Amino acid sequence: MTTALTFKSGVLRPIDLARVVGLSAQAVRNYEDDGILPPAVRSASGYRQYTYLHLSALEAFLALARAASHSSARDIMRAVNSDRLNDALEVVDTVHSQLLKDRQTVCTIQSSLAAIDSEAPVKQSRISTFTIGDLAHRLGVTSTTLRGWEQAGILTPTRQASTGHRHYTGEDVRDAELAHLLRRGGQRLSSIAMIIREIRNAGSTTALRETTTQWHSRLNKQGRALLNASGLLANYVNERAVPDENTPL
Repeated sequence: MTTALTFKSGVLRPIDLARVVGLSAQAVRNYEDDGILPPAVRSASGYRQYTYLHLSALEAFLALARAASHSSARDIMRAVNSDRLNDALEVVDTVHSQLLKDRQTVCTIQSSLAAIDSEAPVKQSRISTFTIGDLAHRLGVTSTTLRGWEQAGILTPTRQASTGHRHYTGEDVRDAELAHLLRRGGQRLSSIAMIIREIRNAGSTTALRETTTQWHSRLNKQGRALLNASGLLANYVNERAVPDENTPL
């Protein structure tokens, strides 16, 4: 992409700025109206006159939108353009924090799947459904423990209409076995619930493993994009703080 420095000494029309980044002239005008770009100086005839500083802002915004989201990028640029740098940095920190949280979630799932792989396969039972007592005996835990796992969202047994007694299916037993394994490994109930939920959505540990691999790749891609966007944002902030003498801003 052409850098903002290419036009440092020139004045750009909306169409000139748009062509550099592959947008329409109307999109550029809309971004200015939305506070994403700083206000343009108007010529005597009322036409907008953009500069290298506007291109720097536009490149920073587009990079932030790709790395995070349109709304986050908009909030960051609006804050910078209104001299609220602390607010802009807070949004940037929030984006980084969410990226870190997602990365930690993927790592938790992957390490748990590795622990599951290292265990002997769970023996299948001929029993089609289990009572809470049956399942507690199978795992060597108490019924109270199973109720706690249910409250945490790990288990979702059905209830018998007439008595209200819990009944656990084969999938419930699988989830309970995995929860027991992960609990022994020191995982928190909230993390176990998340892992079990992802396994249910994926359909199997194999499918979940493939999903987390793809997820990890996307996070790395986003991290690189955010690194690039942060550099462009830093350039814009610095250029805005010390404008060129030829810049009519």
